Amino acid sequence: MQVNKMDHERYFTYILRCADGSLYCGWTTNLEKRVDAHNGLVTGGAKYTKGRRPVTLVYYESFRQKQEAQSREYAIKRLNKAQKLRLIASATMDTLENINLSE
Repeated sequence: MQVNKMDHERYFTYILRCADGSLYCGWTTNLEKRVDAHNGLVTGGAKYTKGRRPVTLVYYESFRQKQEAQSREYAIKRLNKAQKLRLIASATMDTLENINLSE
């Protein structure tokens, strides 16, 4: 998933798909670096993802305030897996629709 360069210096809530098919949700200020950390390419990352590599970024939202990103992470973590998958699918469809409109 390509991150918009204009989104630097923002806060992100993200969902990763792990190699075992599970989903991991977190927040960060630097998506690319955080995904690299989860994949072991740089230091950091969560214990949860360490044994489930590689991970892939499948969803993210950007926010202006840290508290907004943390609140969204909390809300997403309260969703069940089916709800998270619907959220990911709806974002993917929106992206595809936007690509088709710009052609």
